[in-house]
Formats: sequence, C-alpha cells, structure tokens
Amino acid sequence: MKAVAKSRPVANERLGITLRILSTLAFALMGVCVKALGDTVPLGQVVFFRSAVALLPLVAFLWWRGDWPKGLVTSRPFAHIGRCVLGAAAMFTSFATIRLLPLAEATMLSYLAPVMLALLGWALLGEQLTARRIAGVALGLAGAAAFCLPAFAGVLPDAGGLGVLLGLVTAVLTAGALIQVRRLTLLGEGAAAIAFWFAIVSALAGLATLPWGWAWPGPVGLMLLVATGLAGGLAHILMTLSFTHAEASALAPFEYLAVLWAVALGFAFFGELPGVAFLLAGPLVLIGAIIARPAKPR
Repeated sequence: MKAVAKSRPVANERLGITLRILSTLAFALMGVCVKALGDTVPLGQVVFFRSAVALLPLVAFLWWRGDWPKGLVTSRPFAHIGRCVLGAAAMFTSFATIRLLPLAEATMLSYLAPVMLALLGWALLGEQLTARRIAGVALGLAGAAAFCLPAFAGVLPDAGGLGVLLGLVTAVLTAGALIQVRRLTLLGEGAAAIAFWFAIVSALAGLATLPWGWAWPGPVGLMLLVATGLAGGLAHILMTLSFTHAEASALAPFEYLAVLWAVALGFAFFGELPGVAFLLAGPLVLIGAIIARPAKPR
C-alpha cells in the first residue's frame, strides 16, 4: 500500500492554476500572431504553420510522457477523421474571425462553443438538458443575438458582419469537434492520439491550399508563422499539464482569463477597444458558457 501511495503524483493546485493561466496567455498570443499577419499570408498557409510547427513541441511532450509512439495507435481511424475535419474547419473559420474582428470580440465569440455543445450533446448523445443548462444556453444565445444586432442594424462594416457570422460558425464547428472528442474518449482513445492526429490532419488541410497560391513571407512574417505554431502547441501542452496538477473544477474559472488577455493584447498591439456589442454581449456569453459547460467527473 505504501508503494502505491508513493507512486501517485502529488497534486499541486497552485502549479496547476499557474499552468492554466499560462495556457490562456499562450492561446491569446497565438491570436495576436494570426492578427498581426493580416492578409499578407493566405489563411491555409497560416493553418499549415499553426499545425505543423505545433507538432514539434507536441512530439517532444509525448516522448517525455512516454506516449511516443505507442500512444498514437488507434483502432478507430474514421472517428478521428470526423473529429479532425471539424476541428480543422473550425481553425480556418476561427483565424478568419480574428482577421475580421477585434481580438476581444473574436475571442468572446469562441465562448459560445459550450452553449452549442450543450445543444449538440442533447441532440446527438442524448445528454440531459437540466434547467441550469437550459438557462446557460438561453444566456449564450442572447449574447450571440447581441453580437449580431450591430451587423443587422448596419452599424458594422461588411467585413465585421462576416466576422460575426464566421465566429458563430466557429462555435458550432468547435462544439461538433468536442462531441467527437467525447465520443472518442468514451471509446477508450487516448489524449495523445486525439491531439497528434488532429495536428496532422489540420496541417494537411492547410497544405491542400498550396495550389491556390501561398505567399513568400519576409523575416517578420516567417517569425509570426512559426510563433503561431509554437504558441498553439505550447498552449495545448500547458493546458494538459495543468489537469495533472489540479482538478478541473479548480481550473475552470481561470479559463475565461483568455478574454481579459485578448482585451489587453488587442489594445497593446492593435489599439483596439471593446465596442458596445462586446460590452453588452460579453457578460451574457461568459455567464452562459460557465453555466452550460458540461459537468466534470469527480
């Protein structure tokens, strides 16, 4: 019994929370790199670098954990393909949203994913919609409507309206990908296989856009492309490590720091200030996401 107790990892909640905060910062910095690239680099090229470069820290992390290469074996390749296609499509629309909207608004729209996940979980997996979850869905949808009002009223430029639409599409695609992740997990697939094959398929999806023309980036553009991949890969690793040191319930509140990072970094790098739609819809979306998020197993 003593030997078993010694072999268990010692929980360090403070370290787990620190890692989770750093992961939200890394995700926000990835958004900064995508936005800084602007239209100088085609979207597919950005997706390729984000996924291909992220494989470097991801493979190193899997090797360090002892999951390379045995953890990549899967008996359900077609289920992985479905998850990867949805996730890759979400990456395309997410990066397009970041290009078209201020960083804070684009980040906030991504938090509609838990709301969509609650609806898809009920429709596809037969999960129960409790009164709490219904309230979260209602608040999230109200926030989405508040985001859309300026576009419908003609206050936003055409690109802004398209950005809101793509942000909503991103939330739906992300929720669909998370449904597939949940299915794969229930079927016994490991996190290493899910993460690795997603990066591979996303990189291939980005590479498939090469015939439509890629740009030859200058030194700054190349640095931003590489930084996009490194930040995305590092963010995933930090998030994974955080769950090994603290329970999900302790980490959940810090997930939403990504919005604050987006506001601060959007102002620091691009002089962006949150608009009226953000101030109206933001609290509704965040509260809805917190309430609608799936219950974590204890």
